[in-house]
Amino acid sequence: MVARARSRASGKAAQADGQRFAFILHPLTVDYLSNHPRYAWTRHIPRQFLETTAAYMPAKYVGTVKGGRSPATGKPVDGLIYALGATPRQMLTRPPEFTYTRLNAAVQDAADRGAKIVGLGAFTKVVGDAGVTVAKRAPIPVTTGNSLTIAATLETAKLTAIRMGWPSLARGKAMVVGATGAIGSVCARLLAAAVKDVVLVSIEPPRLEALRHTILGETPDARVEIDVSTANRVGDCDLIVTATSAFGLRVLDVSQCKPGAVILDVALPPDISAEEAAVRPDVLVVESGEVLIPGPVDFSFNIGLPEHVSYACLAEAALLAMEERFECFTLGRDVPPARVKEIYRLFRRHRFEIAPLRTFGELLTDAMIAEKRARAEELLRDPKLLKRVKAEAAAKIAKVPPRAKGVAGVTTLKG
Repeated sequence: MVARARSRASGKAAQADGQRFAFILHPLTVDYLSNHPRYAWTRHIPRQFLETTAAYMPAKYVGTVKGGRSPATGKPVDGLIYALGATPRQMLTRPPEFTYTRLNAAVQDAADRGAKIVGLGAFTKVVGDAGVTVAKRAPIPVTTGNSLTIAATLETAKLTAIRMGWPSLARGKAMVVGATGAIGSVCARLLAAAVKDVVLVSIEPPRLEALRHTILGETPDARVEIDVSTANRVGDCDLIVTATSAFGLRVLDVSQCKPGAVILDVALPPDISAEEAAVRPDVLVVESGEVLIPGPVDFSFNIGLPEHVSYACLAEAALLAMEERFECFTLGRDVPPARVKEIYRLFRRHRFEIAPLRTFGELLTDAMIAEKRARAEELLRDPKLLKRVKAEAAAKIAKVPPRAKGVAGVTTLKG
């Protein structure tokens, strides 16, 4: 009772100073646990045992987000960070209730500490019905952050196109891998309106066909191709968005990409590994969904990003707190495009920004861009050279074990 009273007192104090949000994350792979200073001692535990055991940990309050302030209104926000111990694989191989129980406990504690809205990070918003059940049980609103993740991905696409010297984002053809998912489906609909020529890839043919029908109803002049494999069209696409929940599967064969192609990896953990990307130095893989919250903010807990940088799903909760929109803004697997456009309007109003672009943890420099463009132009000028480079790259990637979400596998992804 005393602890609960203290939490409520701290919550009231926070509300006097500004608005408070909370965010729930988890280790993207088991290595995140042993690499974190707080849990360095776990390096001596067998990985499989550690991953299984950590999944049973209750959600813990581990840190704060301080310094957020809207330039538009001058109002401050602060955040609470909660961590589960389960990796994505552990969440998806257990009944949803296993994760729901831990999420509900975290949401209740956040509410006791004065939070008015909670954001779900990474696979906490993938499990079960994508936040719907968690929100129904919660004493405060819950949001998955997918609306801002989609908006940030499309904004990142525009910024990358500019950096690559493209005339516009509408150049060429775009592919969405994982197109029937919560993020992929809306990215596909909005990209089709901008690019007009899109390829949608998923392992769910009926849902692919339904998505194609929806897109043509919204954008009648769009050209929409669908496939259960990336193999047939990956060499034609300038822009590729990967947003899958695949484990141990090769999401796409980078060796066969079009010269100078840009891949936006939206997935957490990532779909594309650095080892795969290295076989084609002309292809650019950009980490997507990374945002700067105005302030700038400081995190007392290492969330796995550079200083002041936030995941878009976390930033959505902060943004809604700034706007004092305490509602379940994004839930479920069918995100209305209108929600994405609305959150982007709020993003601009409160002067959030896309974080400096990165590729496999490194800042994307002008020198890197220039090198990739030069390599791509050389390949485009010489079809024989391109054929040889693709063959050599295919031989190299064949030696790279298929991986996704930090987990090794044996099969190539078909969607």
